[in-house]
Amino acid sequence: MSKAPLDIAVIRNDELWPENAEALTERAIMAALEGSGARLTGAAEISIVLTNDAEQRELNAEWRGKDSSTNVLSFPQIEPFGPVAGLLGDIILARETVVREADEMGIGFDHHFTHLVVHGFLHILGYDHLEEDEALNMEGLETQILAGMGIADPYADEGV
Repeated sequence: MSKAPLDIAVIRNDELWPENAEALTERAIMAALEGSGARLTGAAEISIVLTNDAEQRELNAEWRGKDSSTNVLSFPQIEPFGPVAGLLGDIILARETVVREADEMGIGFDHHFTHLVVHGFLHILGYDHLEEDEALNMEGLETQILAGMGIADPYADEGV
């Protein structure tokens, strides 16, 4: 991996997120960067916003036309699969949705949260899952990155 610095700004808009959210975020972003094969081409910054369902619902309605909360939103600021430098974008996670999904799937919060940060970062890099082949590629990469972190395949039982 390139030695260029990556500044990971974690912004808490909801104070009920677990204390370890920042550490989990940094670990997930660095694993996703390395596991994706992307290379920093210069100094870079990414923002991770830890919010709640109410704020996430507003963002989802404004930017995607969907009047509901969602687990993670990604707003890339770089060209898909282009140089990885400068302001990379924002990843926004909704606490209540992440907690509920982890409970429903019977997995630990830390693992689900880490998966969603990796998922969001891959979107920043240009990966998507709108088409079946894109989804299989992105899910395979997520699974590989998470396995390297000791986290089980989230798609084994149709996770996210």
